[in-house]
Amino acid sequence: MSGLEPEGAIPGGPQRTLAFADRDWLQLIEAHGLTGTWTWTFATDEQTWSPGLFRLLGLEPGAARPATDLFFNLVHPDDRALIEGGAQAMRDGIVTDYFFRIIRPDGSVRVLSGHGTVYFTLEGRPRAAAGVLMDVTDPEHMAALHREEQRRRRILFEQAQTWQHASPYTRAFRLASREVLSLTGLSQQDFHANWTRIFVPEDRARAIATTEAVIPTGRPFSAEYALALAGGGAARIRSVFVPVRGDDGRIESWASLNSRVGGFRPPASGVVRQGLEQAVQASHLRAARGLLGWSMGDLAGASGLSLSTVRRLEEDGEGPAARSRHVAVAALRRAGIGFLLVEGNTLAVAKVR
Repeated sequence: MSGLEPEGAIPGGPQRTLAFADRDWLQLIEAHGLTGTWTWTFATDEQTWSPGLFRLLGLEPGAARPATDLFFNLVHPDDRALIEGGAQAMRDGIVTDYFFRIIRPDGSVRVLSGHGTVYFTLEGRPRAAAGVLMDVTDPEHMAALHREEQRRRRILFEQAQTWQHASPYTRAFRLASREVLSLTGLSQQDFHANWTRIFVPEDRARAIATTEAVIPTGRPFSAEYALALAGGGAARIRSVFVPVRGDDGRIESWASLNSRVGGFRPPASGVVRQGLEQAVQASHLRAARGLLGWSMGDLAGASGLSLSTVRRLEEDGEGPAARSRHVAVAALRRAGIGFLLVEGNTLAVAKVR
């Protein structure tokens, strides 16, 4: 799959779809042939595979039409009964995690880990499934990729002083990022004791007032402030803070995208983009369509959603349409639309290319 829910589907169970996974990390391991995603519509037996899934199976992306038989033929004969049973279980609305082997066309054997989600119609019938497969044959390879990603982020921080951070947040519990602690010279214990010590003294009262006024609203916001550097002096930082919500709508954590004022400002990714997309409302979708000169039908065609789903999204409807918001947002992004915070907590829509 492309990381998006099938249109009009209702997730079964508490699993989170991959739509809001850390896209940078997902793209990195997909590029190395270590993971792939898929969707399967039961009524038509239609499947979609991500380019990473083709590579994972030892195939060139787009070289063959995604199909159940093609996939089953690549499964190790000793594991085929397990996978065929799992496929039938999905049709019955049941999903389990599983490990199995595939034999690629070049004869190499790989061990895969699978996880999926079943989607139901409004009447409660299994309609479709989606999931991810990951190559776990060589755990050290995956660990090496993770180290490389951490190294990339560390270099970005050291050279441009930009970073992302996500953590749970309550009035009594906050976690500082390693980057903030590095810049200020404080320990996590210092931060717990008095989190406002990261700011220069004249900024502390304003920081308290901002968090007490904005955090309870549960809306994304941006702020500029001066960090008190460990070696003396200050650094002006601009941060975008976004709430990241679970499937039940409650805030699970707050994520931030931070950069030096006047320096490089990276695009939002990972959990920060997740939070921003969750904040997109009907008015933003209508404005984005207007910038592109699109009709509702154009957005439906670009996103793969039905026209009725797009209409419900733009009317701020509840239910299945609300869960398709990120699908519409992804289509708008591909067309050159950006969503960004301006003037504190105003989410703006802009044509970025």
